[in-house]
Amino acid sequence: MKAIVIDRFGDAQELHEAELPVPTIGPDEVLVKMVATSVNPIDWRTRNGTRSGRGFPLVLGTDVSGVIAKVGSNVRQFKVGDAVIARPDNPGTYAEYVAVREDKLALKPAAISFEEGAAIPLAGTIAYQVIVQQLAVGKGDKVLVQGGAGGVGLFAVQIAKARGAYVATTASAENHALLRSLGADEVIDYHQTKYTDVLHDYDGVFDTMDDIDNGLSILKPAGHLISIAGQPTAAQQNGRPSAKHWRMHPNGKDTAAVAELVAEGKVKVIIDSEYPLTTAGLRAAHLRSESHHAHGKIVITIADPPVK
Repeated sequence: MKAIVIDRFGDAQELHEAELPVPTIGPDEVLVKMVATSVNPIDWRTRNGTRSGRGFPLVLGTDVSGVIAKVGSNVRQFKVGDAVIARPDNPGTYAEYVAVREDKLALKPAAISFEEGAAIPLAGTIAYQVIVQQLAVGKGDKVLVQGGAGGVGLFAVQIAKARGAYVATTASAENHALLRSLGADEVIDYHQTKYTDVLHDYDGVFDTMDDIDNGLSILKPAGHLISIAGQPTAAQQNGRPSAKHWRMHPNGKDTAAVAELVAEGKVKVIIDSEYPLTTAGLRAAHLRSESHHAHGKIVITIADPPVK
């Protein structure tokens, strides 16, 4: 099968096409014929060596959107031909086929495209876990989402809004109109205004920027901050308000919950751009992600969607 790999850590020029064996699957896995994937910052952080890899040649990518081609002997909830999305346990989605454990799979709703599906698993699932499960955001809560225009932030703003919260977020001026169109109640230009000067008595903060001290300063004593970018100190973890680090736990049920919000029109998938599964395509996609100028998710198209 065709895949885009790296043979050593480095810049985007290390990405290149290779021919690899189709993955073998275990009893609890399915083989997915990929239709699309997406680029996340973890991909290029792994590529440049700041995140650990798993040996070379290394296939990056952590978002699955495709059709099941084969099922393991113990798989019960899915069958060949099912359209699925997933965030698998290990990277490897810049390829024509991927093996995925059954518990990481979610059916792709018919109402959303494979490209939209490719944008959901990592960014959408971690946003859902933080907003719904960790912060337990509810109606009338006041929540700050740091970096609302990022891949995770776009999902977090909308999920919090769908749960009835008052949502503030930080973003550069060029992203304000987009974020307001997605439901943000207050958008703060961090180039011009310190959010600590204008936000007070908040119930929750979703920290995507490693700005824990400032985030804690706007919370009520009973408030909570969840960070996916920084590690709170012991004092911050045990204080009032409190802070906690969260690392995504891939889970098909959580991914399915986000996909359903998208299918119902409560959350919109924002796609910045699409690139093909080629050496040039992946190099360009990584550079786009590294520029920090993408407005939404960067999708990689791998194959044509199956004909219904």
